[in-house]
Amino acid sequence: MKLRHLLLAAAIVLSPGLALAAEAVTMVPPPALDQKSSAKSETVVLAGGCFWGVQGVYQHMKGVTSAVSGYSGGTKETASYEIVSGGDTGHAEAVEVTFDPKVVSLGKILQVYFSVVHNPTELNRQGPDSGTQYRSAIFTTGADQEKVATAYIGQLDKAKAFSKPIVTTVSQLVKFYPAEAYHQDYATIHPTQPYIAYYDLPKIENLSKLFPEDYRKKPVLVGDAKPSN
Repeated sequence: MKLRHLLLAAAIVLSPGLALAAEAVTMVPPPALDQKSSAKSETVVLAGGCFWGVQGVYQHMKGVTSAVSGYSGGTKETASYEIVSGGDTGHAEAVEVTFDPKVVSLGKILQVYFSVVHNPTELNRQGPDSGTQYRSAIFTTGADQEKVATAYIGQLDKAKAFSKPIVTTVSQLVKFYPAEAYHQDYATIHPTQPYIAYYDLPKIENLSKLFPEDYRKKPVLVGDAKPSN
């Protein structure tokens, strides 16, 4: 974990009030336009701040068969944590969400994304993290996905679901690069780490409260993760 996250973790311990931003949640309505897919599996890549929490939420969502932390928006040569952390690679910390459209729709995936995963009105930052690598972005894997995502943002803005305009960008996925192994399943492996406890576990709790029919207690993991004591 980079130095800034270590310093933030220490600050949280000394000032628990810093965690309040992570607990804010806006329940948004479902999309009027949803994808109708007959495929056995669909994939969408979502960026919304530090990928630890984004991955953690979708690992607890029914119908999601895989949620992998990684990078999208830049090149293969710069797809590493230390380089991406500089903020000038074009990459965003992102999560590749693979799901069964017979169990959960893209629309529900996006409703959770806008409701509990992050604040889509924050430009190039998310909570305590700032930089273009923490931007809000949807990388779609087909024209239908792009149409649904774009229409949904327009719907939410028109309804003034948030106090400020949504800044989430929508673009076709060029390439997704999985992050280093130590970033995978991070929220499950390190639940007592201050950053996870204060900023990411509340997101998973909000999923269980706002979308109980879509929540599963046991997460689907990238590896054989063992929770720390």
